[in-house]
Amino acid sequence: MGIEKKISDCFQFVRNGLSIKQESGAGGLPITRIETIWNSEIDNKRFGYANISSLEEGKHINYIMEAGDILMTHINSPKHLGKAAIYQGVPEILIHGMNLLCLRPKMSVICSKYANYFFKSNQFKSILVKISNQSVNQASFSVGKLKNLPIPLPPLATQKRIASILDDAQALKQKTEKLLVEYDALAQSIFLDMFGDPVTNPKGWEFKILNNLVTKLGDGLHGTPNFSDEGDYYFVNGNNLNHGKIVLDNKTKKVSKEEYEKYKKELNTNTVFVSINGSIGKIAFYNNEPIMLGKSACYFNLKQGLINKIFLYYVIISPYFFRYAKSQATGSTIKNVSLKTMRNFPIPYPPLELQNKFAEKIALIEQQKAIAKQELKESEDLFNGLLQKAFKGELG
Repeated sequence: MGIEKKISDCFQFVRNGLSIKQESGAGGLPITRIETIWNSEIDNKRFGYANISSLEEGKHINYIMEAGDILMTHINSPKHLGKAAIYQGVPEILIHGMNLLCLRPKMSVICSKYANYFFKSNQFKSILVKISNQSVNQASFSVGKLKNLPIPLPPLATQKRIASILDDAQALKQKTEKLLVEYDALAQSIFLDMFGDPVTNPKGWEFKILNNLVTKLGDGLHGTPNFSDEGDYYFVNGNNLNHGKIVLDNKTKKVSKEEYEKYKKELNTNTVFVSINGSIGKIAFYNNEPIMLGKSACYFNLKQGLINKIFLYYVIISPYFFRYAKSQATGSTIKNVSLKTMRNFPIPYPPLELQNKFAEKIALIEQQKAIAKQELKESEDLFNGLLQKAFKGELG
């Protein structure tokens, strides 16, 4: 890769921001905060405010960000530590607040995009771990230790060429991500076109309560089971439900078959799960996964031939269900929806034939989404492969 330099040699400064008390509901000039870095970009909807209407000399002026500056998290949960994003000059005035570092590149030494890509690489992440202080839910590193970390530094022209290659690979990935979002929007549009907004019910459908459409409705285990690393069954709660699927990974706790048998539920191909605690309204279908259900999710078994579960899925993910659940939920910090509330949920009920036609349209969209998801995986693999090659001296 050529020569290496310290980060301090490549940036005019690496520093924390200005301590300003931000207030909910305040206005004025935007101020960065930890949440400002979102999905590796600066999110204009995640600024803070403190009713600052004009910049004060000697106080704010020195903390106004410049296009090309890089923001980085230096105190956060371990998986978010070191995330970085480039300020592109929008909004025109942005105050650098506390708890994000600002790195201002020496433009004659380092290309801002090249540096930002380096901060996303495995090479950087591996050395960042060595200077980080880890705790259970939070990690951090000091400005001084970050400044002393090495960064590979080919000639400026080579840096720009590498950044350009990675820009193209990232654009391909983002194009596919956008396509998936558009497919989801299309599905929502078809739902509204065929059935109207359930809140206003412009097509005048009759309503049926959920309890009359199911054979069984209950929730999961209210206690804590005996977990087993060698168990055959996953312990699933509301946070495991996502876009119609049960999400299982190596962090999902397990229970033995004997433990499962004590609390097993009557699940079948018509079983639907909905989260009723915390993030209310997350939904998944049962697909013969080996699971034990926790109390933050309810389950219900739909009566055969009475309602199409794909139609029901789109009713539940709509604002209509969230409005109903919010109006009935209890709890101040963590919201809870009771089983009684779920049983009494009023569902617009168009003819089953129309529901089935809708499901057929959604099936076609899902086929295209599956293709797009594969393309996204390939584009992500391409980008990540190029990203790692770039800082091994194999690009440019």
